[in-house]
Amino acid sequence: MSERRERRRGWTCVGALAVAASIAGCTGRERASLPAPPAGSPGEPAVVEIDLSRGLPESAPAAIFGPPSRRTHVQLVQSLRKLSEAKSAKGFLVRLGTSRLAFARAHEIGRTLGEIREAGRPVVCHADEYNNATILLAATGCGKLWLSPAGQVDTVGIAAQLVFAKGLLDKLNVDVDFLQVGKFKGASEPFTREGSSPEARQSLEAALGGLREAWLSAIVEGRGKPELREAVEDGPFAPEEAKARGLVDALGDLEDAREDAKKLAGTELSVPRFGGAERDPSLSRSLVDVFRTFSGASALGAPHVTVVPAIGGITMTASGVPLGSSDGIGERELGRVLTRLAKDTSTKAVVLRIDSPGGSALASDLLWQKLMRLRKEKPLVVSIGGMAASGGYYLACAGTKILAEPTSIIGSIGVVGGKFSVGKALSELGINAETVAANPDPERAARAAYMSALTPWDEPTRARVLAFMEATYDLFLDRITEGRNLPRETIAPSAEGRIFGGVEAKERSLVDELGGLDRAIELARELAKLPADAPVEIEQDDGGLLELLAAGDESAESGGEGGAGAPDRAALKARARDAMAGALLPEWLDVAPELGTFATSMAPLLAGERALAALPFAVTLR
Repeated sequence: MSERRERRRGWTCVGALAVAASIAGCTGRERASLPAPPAGSPGEPAVVEIDLSRGLPESAPAAIFGPPSRRTHVQLVQSLRKLSEAKSAKGFLVRLGTSRLAFARAHEIGRTLGEIREAGRPVVCHADEYNNATILLAATGCGKLWLSPAGQVDTVGIAAQLVFAKGLLDKLNVDVDFLQVGKFKGASEPFTREGSSPEARQSLEAALGGLREAWLSAIVEGRGKPELREAVEDGPFAPEEAKARGLVDALGDLEDAREDAKKLAGTELSVPRFGGAERDPSLSRSLVDVFRTFSGASALGAPHVTVVPAIGGITMTASGVPLGSSDGIGERELGRVLTRLAKDTSTKAVVLRIDSPGGSALASDLLWQKLMRLRKEKPLVVSIGGMAASGGYYLACAGTKILAEPTSIIGSIGVVGGKFSVGKALSELGINAETVAANPDPERAARAAYMSALTPWDEPTRARVLAFMEATYDLFLDRITEGRNLPRETIAPSAEGRIFGGVEAKERSLVDELGGLDRAIELARELAKLPADAPVEIEQDDGGLLELLAAGDESAESGGEGGAGAPDRAALKARARDAMAGALLPEWLDVAPELGTFATSMAPLLAGERALAALPFAVTLR
């Protein structure tokens, strides 16, 4: 197997400093999708094409010269609901290409397509290569699975890879001061141990076991083939073997699958309706309405549900997100949105869509307080995507109701903090650091420079930092008990850094219900006593780079940062920089997006914070 294919297969869970391992074991560059076929007249019977070959992010940043693309998970969930109600949609063709989809998103889309299939409309999938996530989507959603003759089925067992850098740090003479609260947290282990502790390994094995069971059960049930439980992990499979084992039904290119879908649907026409190059200028009325909703142009003031994406690491401000990253939860930015929605009388309920490994404990708590104030005003339903871990769960526990996928990662309730000290390393190069404190007392003199990256902590300082972290951990548990309205003794056994799959998280009362974003929106309507067809607004950044730059000029003209409601010039510049980087950086640099998210969750340490509520490793399930 080529190095390129080796990079593309498998489920990946990597620890800190795992750049080399991640590049070797994560994802490859997505192939360009084929152009969409011409669309027909409105209302004409047709096969609806859903193009996921370019991926399906939770949320999309603004494009460099305009609004974001219409191919996010939130938008697809809503589009499928509208499309399933269109009488002209006689069948569906899902184009997967070689896409790498997040696991929980693939599971929800597969279930939604499965409901369409059970209602009597044919659903056909075509992929150039299937992986663990896309085979889950196809098995649960599609009645017929096509595979390219030169492709393969990369379904393999679930594994985690943790990378430990203690040996390297020792050779570099870097002192590591890391503390953790919660015996299962394990966040300091990549820097302080040469292998995982029994407690951290036990927690990870249990979580992966739960995810594996949910994955296998969904595939077996979707395909109706019990024998696949034993076969599916034996990949990679060549096309003919995959067909013989019952993983796919037919071999052929996209055009073969398209013709098959049209035959099964009894029509001669197929039209693109999501993703790819949608070239039909005359959509049916129902589709016009849904896309008008996406653009924020729905009826002004109409009662509606607002979906708020909260994706990535949690920091005090999103301008701290690594250059070029589109993900990140800034307390400053998200906090403003939550405060505005609490006062918005047309927003009758809010769905907070979370996919986060956590980050700043301070930012998490500030956002929790704003979420609780919002919850007092209107129903707040939390929909967990890939994960709500540590700080991500800190936010989630404020929900009126919490929903998660069986394949979501939940928990990691604990606190970690610390720093790296490079004084010894610099001394090897002939650079010496000396601390001069105002207080002559040796203990207090050492404490005065405890934030410095030049000197390690002494034991009294470590004790003081640990006491602060323990207080933060206690506050974390208090927030969960208040948010969930449960006694502390119910929550405590699931804390101390343990992580769980969605099924066990529900059994432990960490979530209320298993379900995806579509069910969360339905529940929000019910709690707000809205009709079943009440509109849905998606909170997102609709401006492009030009708009950001223009806003920066307006800020300068209005006196900079002083006026009420005036744009924050520094934040605008940071957003413009990130939009430019996202547009100009080569696609092949995005080989390990999960590392960027993990780095964001750890970034507050570099900003001087000493307590994090963050997952101790980068995780990608696909």
